[in-house]
Amino acid sequence: MNDIGADLAEICEAAARLILPLWRSGLAVSHKSDESPVTEADRAGEALILKALAERFPDVPVISEEDASEFGTPDAIGPRFFLVDPLDGTKAFVRGDPHFTVNIGLIENGRPVAGAVVAPPSAETWYTSGGQALKRMPGIAAHRVGVRPWPADAAIALISHTMSIETADKLAAEYGFHLREPMDSSIKLCRIAEGAADIYPRHGPTMEWDTAAGHAVLEAAGGRFTTLEGQPFLYGKANEGFRNGWFVARGG
Repeated sequence: MNDIGADLAEICEAAARLILPLWRSGLAVSHKSDESPVTEADRAGEALILKALAERFPDVPVISEEDASEFGTPDAIGPRFFLVDPLDGTKAFVRGDPHFTVNIGLIENGRPVAGAVVAPPSAETWYTSGGQALKRMPGIAAHRVGVRPWPADAAIALISHTMSIETADKLAAEYGFHLREPMDSSIKLCRIAEGAADIYPRHGPTMEWDTAAGHAVLEAAGGRFTTLEGQPFLYGKANEGFRNGWFVARGG
């Protein structure tokens, strides 16, 4: 059951094909109760994913962003469940930027054990398989990816577009990185997983469905995803509404 990354990748790719034509199409944007944006692309992608997961894995419950936003999250969850973000990076999607993703992660006893992430604009797919992280895209067969060693004097941090210079400077001093690249969505975790960047420190709010799939890919690629204190980062926090604490994702 845990080695289902390829199945999840197929579902994410199908959702990506549905979402991509809606990008830069002038789609109407509404706002949820927390003022975060939501579009028909979010809803359509989620509907496709939920239907596919119900058909392939009918006994595994699903926590999904838009469903949770509309109906709330459960008060308790079992040891095995899916976390779904059908369109992570909706703000980037609305701006017309390419850094948005489709995400499905499988959680087992608090840990992400399988996952897939797709970037619709570039048709890049990252997923777990056989304890490794693989990447594929049109014309390029699936191949293994892995994190790179920390590069002396050239470590790249991926940070939020909205992060202030003062905050970025403080994080650079704390974590020792040298270069910065603003980027949205879980694609940050995949760039670290494939050795294109080195660290993503997140001192701010996220939800479990934002990180689970990318977390699974990053760890399969040899990276680390921990609390700020270096402790394991756990999922299934139903009593906290599936909110994440602060974390740091690292390569080699």
